[in-house]
Amino acid sequence: FATVQELDEAIDGLEDLLFDPAGRSEELQRRSFELRKSLVQLRRVVLPMREVVNTLLRRDLGIVGADMAPYYQDVYDHVLRASEWTESLRDLVATVLETNLTMQGNRLNETVRKLTAYAAILAVTTAVTGFYGQNVPYPGFGQAAGFATSVTVLVLSVVGLYVLFKRKGYL
Repeated sequence: FATVQELDEAIDGLEDLLFDPAGRSEELQRRSFELRKSLVQLRRVVLPMREVVNTLLRRDLGIVGADMAPYYQDVYDHVLRASEWTESLRDLVATVLETNLTMQGNRLNETVRKLTAYAAILAVTTAVTGFYGQNVPYPGFGQAAGFATSVTVLVLSVVGLYVLFKRKGYL
């Protein structure tokens, strides 16, 4: 049980690392795969032991005497519990890995959402300057106030979109 308990404690540490604000994803994945590998090795040892002890306990074979049967039954119970605990830990490691991938996906979605909002802000200025940059006379064309007005409209549209996106939670 000591080995299984050590693995359980290591998985608890892995869960703490999962929600660590520093977000060391590579270390989390490396430790997860190491723990999973250790659990597979332990399972390869425990499962055959279960079958061996179960075979020894069969009454029709008469291998274990009646006086030793309770001790072998106790060993069988321990092996069975270790086997089930190992399976549970293996599922827990898989859950930690899935949660890590989900959290990475959420962070990526957040980044893409912010980039999209900034691209939308720049798209407005690009569209306006692109349209009027094709030698098309715009209102106030050829006048000093016309240029100042167009720059003011561009700046106000950028600031307005920034405030709107900030309130909506996109930025």
